[in-house]
Amino acid sequence: MDREATYRELKAEIEAVVAGETYVPARYATAACLLAEAFRPRFFWTGFYVVDPQKPDELVVGPYQGTLGCLRIPFGKGVCGACAAEGKTQLVEDVHAFPGHIACDSRSNSEIVVPVFDGNGKLAAVLDVDSTEYGAFDAVDQAGLEAICQVLLTA
Repeated sequence: MDREATYRELKAEIEAVVAGETYVPARYATAACLLAEAFRPRFFWTGFYVVDPQKPDELVVGPYQGTLGCLRIPFGKGVCGACAAEGKTQLVEDVHAFPGHIACDSRSNSEIVVPVFDGNGKLAAVLDVDSTEYGAFDAVDQAGLEAICQVLLTA
C-alpha cells in the first residue's frame, strides 16, 4: 500500500476510534500509537507537545511513542517551538542545520511538526515526528499528518 493510502486509512481509523471521546490526552495517545505503529521504524519518535494552560507560551510533553522526550519547549525555540509560534507545519530534512534545534535525542536527524488546533481555531498542541534518517519526510507526510491533525480534536 502506498503512503497516501496509508494516511487516508489512518485518518479514518483515528476518527472512528476517537469519535465521542472527550478526554483529549486519549485522543493524542491514540493518534501517536497508530501513527508510530504504521510507519515504524521510519517514525523514530511520534508524539504531542501540548500548549500548557498555565504557561501559554510553552509546550509541555504529552502522549508519545519513543524515547524520552523533552519536557518543555518555549514557543519559538527549536522545530516544535517554531511550529507553535508560526502555526505552520515545519518540515526539516536535517535538524542539525535548523537554527536553535533542541536535541531531545541525538539520534534524530529529520523532523516534521504539525500544529493541532481546537474547534475554535486556537493552537492546542503540535504533533512531532522524528526520524533517524535524513530527509525522511516529504509532501506526502505533510499532507497526511495535516489531514489527521485537522480532525483530531473535532472528530
